[in-house]
Amino acid sequence: MLWVDKIANDIKRRLSDRISDGKELIVRDEKTASGRVHIGSMRGVAIHGLVSDVLNEMGIPAKFLYEINDFDPMDGLPVYLDKKKYEKYMGMPLCDVPAPDDTAQNFAEYFANEFKNVIKEAGFNPEYYRASELYRSGKMNDLIRLALENTDKIREIYKKVSGSIKPDDWMPLNVVCEKCGRIGTTKVIDFDGEKVSYVCESNMVDWARGCGHNGKVSPFDGNAKLPWKVEWAAKFKALNVDIEGAGKDHSTKGGSRDVASAIAKEVFNYQAPYNIPYEFFLVGGAKMSSSKGSGSSSKEIKDLLPRKIFRYLMFARKPMQAINFDPTGDTIPTLFDNYDKIAEDYWNNVESDTLRLFELVHEGNPPKERYFLPRFSTIAFLSQMPHIDLANEFAKIKESELNDIEINELRERLKYAKLWLEKYAPESFIFEIQKDLPEEAKHFSDEQKRALTLVYEFLKNNNPDGQDMHTELHNIKKKTEINPKDFFSAIYIAILGKDSGPKAGWFLSVLDRDFLLNRLKEVI
Repeated sequence: MLWVDKIANDIKRRLSDRISDGKELIVRDEKTASGRVHIGSMRGVAIHGLVSDVLNEMGIPAKFLYEINDFDPMDGLPVYLDKKKYEKYMGMPLCDVPAPDDTAQNFAEYFANEFKNVIKEAGFNPEYYRASELYRSGKMNDLIRLALENTDKIREIYKKVSGSIKPDDWMPLNVVCEKCGRIGTTKVIDFDGEKVSYVCESNMVDWARGCGHNGKVSPFDGNAKLPWKVEWAAKFKALNVDIEGAGKDHSTKGGSRDVASAIAKEVFNYQAPYNIPYEFFLVGGAKMSSSKGSGSSSKEIKDLLPRKIFRYLMFARKPMQAINFDPTGDTIPTLFDNYDKIAEDYWNNVESDTLRLFELVHEGNPPKERYFLPRFSTIAFLSQMPHIDLANEFAKIKESELNDIEINELRERLKYAKLWLEKYAPESFIFEIQKDLPEEAKHFSDEQKRALTLVYEFLKNNNPDGQDMHTELHNIKKKTEINPKDFFSAIYIAILGKDSGPKAGWFLSVLDRDFLLNRLKEVI
């Protein structure tokens, strides 16, 4: 059984009372829109979105809510933005910071819009809301009051659950300063039941400077926000959340999730949602943040893959298995190969989890009829050879003409192969036929020239396919007793100017025949 079905069945069992009462289950996830959203945030979207979809498929009504957290303070500036322009906004709620251009109404919306497009392109359609709306609508008012009235209990929970000791004068709230508009620099010092007294401290944090204002204001209707672990617990209650997972860093014993769960139960009288802990999405082995710049944003990674391959990437591994995506390695060709394998398994009705995986990758509507899937790495190689007609070449491999579906598949893969080659492909995948004989080829040993002479003679008298050429190369290697490395490197150097390349037999079989014979003649 695929991981998502196991989770959905466990939810059905554990939340049976709510389900039998006819409650629509609320599945929630969120992201603070403080910069370009790292691809890692798609892990939560994919897990929550797929669980929601499968519950609905099972006849259990579920709604996927996604929060754009725009009420957190700006506490760091992405490296790709003008520091001078944004320094004065540090510490302000993200919804009150201007967007980098006029395409969005504020900073948070600007970056959220790009991420929302990625979510849509991946096949998910959550119901969006904003944290600022949650506070300003009054939905958090009673919870803010409860938090302030239970400050001592919350301090004790922090200490008991995580070992974190809050100062005696700490209170679980940050006010939006009436004078400077910052929320990240204010400290609440008293609550009289209706209003809080606060000070906007100049040296409270190292990423923003408060204005020093002392004030007294109602903490309700968007004038203040809870610190995030308390806020997390409050959101469970405010939105009646039933299912909400978290990354493994939050889900460790004594971690943020445990703190929030305890606050939810002991302060807000709400049982914490069903948890789905999940591992990181790594890029080249590293967990990166939204502020690190280009190369790891959700849009950049999504743009490298067609929808079905992107969904395969997100669904193929269990939540507690890390996804390591390295666009500069062989991750992308391997992803296509693995997708092709599950497609074949599906069409052959091989009994395994891949049948279910293939259905979910295709959003419940997989192609029922088998069709030829041109290998991505082969497309990447052949696309670098201008004389090759790809459709004809793959028709030879298929041993019949490509149909319309196969032509469209080829075109799609060609688009992504070219993009990958242009931006990320490692040197070993990039080839360029040398117009002139490389200098190194003029200094081959007699043994190398003798072996290449036999290659020339075979090609002069035959028009081999890849398998025939492969067989002959190994016959020549055995006949001449040449070191394999010396033999194959000579082939690649003569044509590509580098000592490695694709499988030699197939490589030689797709080269322009006249060019190849002339080049070998030059060498020998």
